[in-house]
Amino acid sequence: MNRIDKQRKLFYICLLLFTVLIIFSIGIGVAVGQVAIPLKESFQILLENLSGGIVNDLSGISSNSYESIIWQIRFPRVLLAMLTGMGLSLAGAVMQTTVQNPLADPYILGISSGASLGATFAILIGFGGTSILAQFGLSFWAFLGAVTAALLVLLLSNIHGQMNSIKLILSGMVLNALFTAFSNFIIYIANDAEGIRSVTFWMMGSLAGASWSKLPLLATVVLVCLLFFLTQIRILNIMLLGDESAVTLGVNLKFYRKLYLVITSILTGVIVANTGMIGFVGLIIPHIVRGIVGSNHRYFLPLSVFSGSLFMVWCDILSRIILPTVELPIGILTSLIGAPLFIYIFVKKGYEFGG
Repeated sequence: MNRIDKQRKLFYICLLLFTVLIIFSIGIGVAVGQVAIPLKESFQILLENLSGGIVNDLSGISSNSYESIIWQIRFPRVLLAMLTGMGLSLAGAVMQTTVQNPLADPYILGISSGASLGATFAILIGFGGTSILAQFGLSFWAFLGAVTAALLVLLLSNIHGQMNSIKLILSGMVLNALFTAFSNFIIYIANDAEGIRSVTFWMMGSLAGASWSKLPLLATVVLVCLLFFLTQIRILNIMLLGDESAVTLGVNLKFYRKLYLVITSILTGVIVANTGMIGFVGLIIPHIVRGIVGSNHRYFLPLSVFSGSLFMVWCDILSRIILPTVELPIGILTSLIGAPLFIYIFVKKGYEFGG
């Protein structure tokens, strides 16, 4: 069996394993919480609702409230976690390839700080509770901040010559510092203790606001972006070869870099607008997956999406059970897990991008 066949076999084994683990994790995710629900009853309720009543055997359910807890509160939350993990991992994988930097993630180009500035502005300043602009809400301003940051990075990186990965990263770092400074300035001058508390909580990331009404837009954006990038596997693989090889193959990487960065920025902006700041997912998950199946995006991209989904579901589960009386903000947990894991990969494994 040659190397390509081994890689393909490993990919399918991992895909099957992650699918099974995700299904099992969904059951755990809807069972745990302040009200513990038996795993068997959780799956029964999910099957009854997902089948539209075809599977209708809830006679053994010990409490009538379990169904509303699972279907109205916990299942939308698990789905939000899955979509968030999928989107951030996808954006991180594409971003690392686009800028040719293993340290890249969806937030490296100032997208997170732009979203934070938008959210901080909406919470602490806004335009008054009755104005037209105020009616757009926190999600709109966070999304607008994220997309504005991405467009400014693209504009700045194209000044004085052709855009390249180094200019993109430096532009992102500069704008990240600038947006963070503006956010801190707004917080400093604001005379609103409740608003400052809301901003702080939002910046830590949370899935507590999950609801069925939030899922359609996020699911549409994540799935459309995933389908799009699955059609771009050849271009993404060519990016790994470098600009000179791309020119030889007749591929305009400048155009594709701009396109991919705009799309990943929109994807990240929609996620951040719904969940707040959740770091390290788009950084660490592509690292792990690339170490398992290599850099070929035919295998690397789908497995990153599955892995990110599984990772976020379990982070959400842990955030609900680590502290007995309160919920730990999920952004804190992903950083506590992701940072040491990244240091281990970087130091112990001698990881190199594209290896």
